[in-house]
Amino acid sequence: MATIYDVAKAAGVSPKTVSRVLNGDAPVNEKTRAAVHAAIGQLNYVPSSAARTMRSQRSGLVGMITGAISTSPHFEPTGLPEIYLVQGAQRVFAEHNLTLLIADTGGHAERVPDLLHTFLEHRVEGILYVAEYHQEVHLPGNLRGRHMVLVNCFDAVGTPCVLPDDEGGQFAVVDGLIGKGHTRIGFLTLPERQAARPHRTEGYRKALAKHGIAFDEDLVIAGAISDVAHEYDLLWDALDRLLRIPDPPTVICCANDKMAMRVYGLLRERGLEIPKDICLVGYDDYRMISEHMHPPLSSVDLPYGAMGARAAAKLIRLISGTSKPNEPSRELVSGPVAWRESVRPRDRVVTPFQTWRRET
Repeated sequence: MATIYDVAKAAGVSPKTVSRVLNGDAPVNEKTRAAVHAAIGQLNYVPSSAARTMRSQRSGLVGMITGAISTSPHFEPTGLPEIYLVQGAQRVFAEHNLTLLIADTGGHAERVPDLLHTFLEHRVEGILYVAEYHQEVHLPGNLRGRHMVLVNCFDAVGTPCVLPDDEGGQFAVVDGLIGKGHTRIGFLTLPERQAARPHRTEGYRKALAKHGIAFDEDLVIAGAISDVAHEYDLLWDALDRLLRIPDPPTVICCANDKMAMRVYGLLRERGLEIPKDICLVGYDDYRMISEHMHPPLSSVDLPYGAMGARAAAKLIRLISGTSKPNEPSRELVSGPVAWRESVRPRDRVVTPFQTWRRET
């Protein structure tokens, strides 16, 4: 591999002159500049980025730790498309001439400290840490004070983070269902320990309250457990409980599209047709599922692309020192509801208003 000394020899100049041409930090006449560039081309010389970083204290590199590339043995190959988050971040970094380095955990959380250390060794200017679902994380203490943004996760020390607006997403879908005439809305929730569950439940409650509908705890049942190997062991029983209550739901909200896909099959086993007999809504809008179900599944979009872009922009502001005054450390990102054929308006009997008149 050619060095700066090889270039200097070939061009007939000093190594310092080659450095001046490369960095543009001192005047060099055109004839000398042309000779240096010719030597660089002839020798296929690649300047040392490490040397430039030492001089400028800027590497132009940002790091991302994610599980979006490999498939963990604990997750299905059709898992959620976190790769959209990577793409959203990459678009913003490219606009700012930053190079994104990606390290994949392979589904092994214990690799995270080593990966973070490797990024720091390469003098990255900032790091995005991406979790596979909304959760609290615990990162090494020596990272405090570094330019870092957590994505789809948060920690106890207030590291800047970007999260999905789970409360707003559940509110939007329930509010929309009520607008379509549904007042008995079943809710198969996430496992109890998942961070998104209380936010989703609060959104469900607020949408009911907006329309003056009382919360019925019989309509809200956990449809999954935290043990991924047995995640949906409770689903048959949870669905059975919903359908057996005296005033059963006309529509069921599922915690995610993978759950909804299983509920499709369970409802058909019972001889129930979607949406004729009962309607169904998912969450995530994972189109590999939602657009290929029969009928296509209505679902709340989990805005991975927007989350990636927002997180990248937040990290750039931290790096450049241009964060807005009083900028909140936690930022929520919302997505739309994709209404499809698994939901249809419910027929309602409307009693015309009549003015009472006294008989004379």
